[in-house]
Amino acid sequence: MDANQTVHLVATLKAKPGKAGELHRWLEEIIPDVRKEPGCLAYNLHVDRRDGSVFVMIEAWESAAALDAHGNAAPFRSLQSHFEELLAEPLALQLLSRLA
Repeated sequence: MDANQTVHLVATLKAKPGKAGELHRWLEEIIPDVRKEPGCLAYNLHVDRRDGSVFVMIEAWESAAALDAHGNAAPFRSLQSHFEELLAEPLALQLLSRLA
């Protein structure tokens, strides 16, 4: 695997008022299946220490193709189908390349 091909991703999801618990459950539910997806190197859930309604997934994928496949895979699509009811703002994605 070429380290330059690895895609690092930070996905930030802000829950609507009163929906943090439900969003947390949905995120936790898909983690085991996502971690089994081809090309998934890391898929880790975090919560903002100052704002419990903000969840952050820190991810690493072998390639852009693996990340694209994840976006079309059943676990993420299932979560995505609930975004309108759960998210206070659109999903924010930061695609990163490691420099050092």
